[in-house]
Amino acid sequence: MKLWDKGYSTDKKIDHFTVGNDRELDLVLAKYDIIASIAHAQMLGKIGILTSDETNLLVKELENVALEVKDGTFKIEDSFEDVHSKIEFLLTEKLGDTGKKIHTARSRNDQVLVAMQLYLKEELSIIKSQTIELFDLLLELAEKHKEVLLPGYTHLQIAMPSSFGLWFSAYAESLIDDLYFINAAYKISDQNPLGSAAGYGSSFPLDRTFTTAQMGFSDLKYNVVAAQMGRGKVEKATAYGISGIAGTLGKLAMDICLYMSQNFNFISFPDALTTGSSIMPHKKNPDVFELIRAKCNSLQAIPNQITLITTNLPSGYHRDLQMVKALIIPSIQEIKACLEMMTFSLRDINVNTDILDDPRYDYLFSVETLNQLVLGGMPFRDAYKQMGKEIEEGSFKPQKDLTHSHEGSIGNLCLDKIKAKMNS
Repeated sequence: MKLWDKGYSTDKKIDHFTVGNDRELDLVLAKYDIIASIAHAQMLGKIGILTSDETNLLVKELENVALEVKDGTFKIEDSFEDVHSKIEFLLTEKLGDTGKKIHTARSRNDQVLVAMQLYLKEELSIIKSQTIELFDLLLELAEKHKEVLLPGYTHLQIAMPSSFGLWFSAYAESLIDDLYFINAAYKISDQNPLGSAAGYGSSFPLDRTFTTAQMGFSDLKYNVVAAQMGRGKVEKATAYGISGIAGTLGKLAMDICLYMSQNFNFISFPDALTTGSSIMPHKKNPDVFELIRAKCNSLQAIPNQITLITTNLPSGYHRDLQMVKALIIPSIQEIKACLEMMTFSLRDINVNTDILDDPRYDYLFSVETLNQLVLGGMPFRDAYKQMGKEIEEGSFKPQKDLTHSHEGSIGNLCLDKIKAKMNS
């Protein structure tokens, strides 16, 4: 069944190519298409297109289909082009001519738009909750290990003293920046496009304010052409939000892989969170974090892929936009999995508490020692030269008493301020 069926069929190769994996993806969107269809049916009843009996029958049957979606028995067979045609078929099968009326005053274009935006709103809220859960854990770990020092690096060379408190809370605060993008994507998604039809509105006296309230959108996408132009744009905004989180998770995963190495030996995890080698019995590999790194690197490409698909498309609907669905839905599932696994694994992290006892890290304190000379009255440039000479001659004696006190430093992590920033 096709919503555009005019009594003739297209070649099977054309069907296969144009439909692609839409049926599989549409199973994810079925719940949201039903929510929108219920609101649409209620609105048609409100403006007199449907009788109250017809409205009640449609809503009841749509709720029955929603139960099938919830329990996993809802299917989209090959004979149906997409979720919209399957649901309309079920309504018609049960309700006859009343079922056929569900498509009055709407197009598959605004059906897809509204289902996708309802889906994105819910998924962005979940991603935000997962990110906050990871944030809270990172701050908890920062507080727990704030006194434990570890080397800081620039250019992968030993640089200055850092701490686990500084390391954990750095990633926590970075997640706040990522959530700014998630919040922006949510705001863009939170505009009702239903009623824009094929992108040019309808001659029916629709009540779009009513459907906006029924579906829980905070506002309308008023201009019907702008609503249609939102397709691809709202997905790209979401992709940028996902990409930001992925960048933070990927960098954290890379640090973890380095720090777990025997050459660093800064952290470890229980055996149950590592994997082994088929021939090397001593191996405890960080496969989880390597996969998070790889998956997050791939996710950072999604905004560019969506940009390339949508760039230079004129206004109005184009079938190119179907490809965006196949990018954004798997991306959402992937970032949720990465957030879940990072949080799950970090709960059992073990930190090495005596890393800096190794003399190889003595040069970490060159700046601390230099600063003591400056505080004693020596000009900075002279102190720098003296310290360089001592290091070159092998006479350097590290000053290991750390006195960092400014906001955001080792001695003043400002964890409460970071938490307040997240809460705001």
